[in-house]
Amino acid sequence: MTLLVATRSPGKQREVRRLLAPLPILFPDDAGAAADPAEDRLELGDTFEANARAKAEYFARRTGLPTVADDSGLEVFALGGLPGVRSKRWAGSPATGAELDRANNDELLRRLFGAPAARRRARYRCVLAYLPSPGAAPVIFEGECAGTILEAPHGGGGFGYDPLFLADDLGKSFGEASDAEKDAASHRGRAFRAFRERLEGRRG
Repeated sequence: MTLLVATRSPGKQREVRRLLAPLPILFPDDAGAAADPAEDRLELGDTFEANARAKAEYFARRTGLPTVADDSGLEVFALGGLPGVRSKRWAGSPATGAELDRANNDELLRRLFGAPAARRRARYRCVLAYLPSPGAAPVIFEGECAGTILEAPHGGGGFGYDPLFLADDLGKSFGEASDAEKDAASHRGRAFRAFRERLEGRRG
């Protein structure tokens, strides 16, 4: 079975290749699903699950393949869970890639300027929606990891808010972690391991 992983994010694609290897997977471009402006409306839900389901359903219809999609983000408790489902575009910047990451990180640091460690607690969350076939009921998987937002970026690895996220399980930021360390501790690693176990028949 070839699985479609419904993301165009280069950072997520790198992680998913590691997490699902050696399973046969495709990303949208590989499956002939060229980028379409309609995709901009797939992440307008109020929850990670709603967004993951919308993406999985859309790409399953377009490709006819078994499809898994994730929605993930950072939740800072002192900010009422922000940036949450708006993590990707929190700063409102039209930039992409590393420039967008910098804008979002700058906004996070601005919001938490001068805050003590107790008010910098946060978690990363990931929700996966898996459709075995177009029109099937989605199966949901979740993962999360706890940490603290640093006062300045540490490390140049990862993507998104990783250089600012000091992971409890690692004692270092995701920006400083090796690929193996991040995969073992991250929200996405945990969600995809649960999904893989289900896919390979090791649970449920």
